[in-house]
Amino acid sequence: MISPEIYREMGLNDIEYQRIEGILGREPTETELGMFAVMWSEHCGYKYSRPVLSLFKNYREAQEKGALENAGVVPLDEKYGIVFKMESHNHPSAVEPFQGAATGVGG
Repeated sequence: MISPEIYREMGLNDIEYQRIEGILGREPTETELGMFAVMWSEHCGYKYSRPVLSLFKNYREAQEKGALENAGVVPLDEKYGIVFKMESHNHPSAVEPFQGAATGVGG
């Protein structure tokens, strides 16, 4: 049995764990759980930033047109746009930013 401590240490919350069980139709193994945790992380899936960015109308419109893939241009008007990319190689991203870059280990 997977305890809440295990999936929380992987960066998953209770709702995400229940969703994984629903997708699989059973309790996940620790390996499967780790795979979901990685794919749903900020580093791979923009877990924390995607909901905030989607609040901006121009971001949503550009996303709907398929213009954004890992980095993107958010149109400001007909002539100008803003280009941004954010990524952290701290490991685990957004969880322990003060542990320093661990690119070769975790990112």
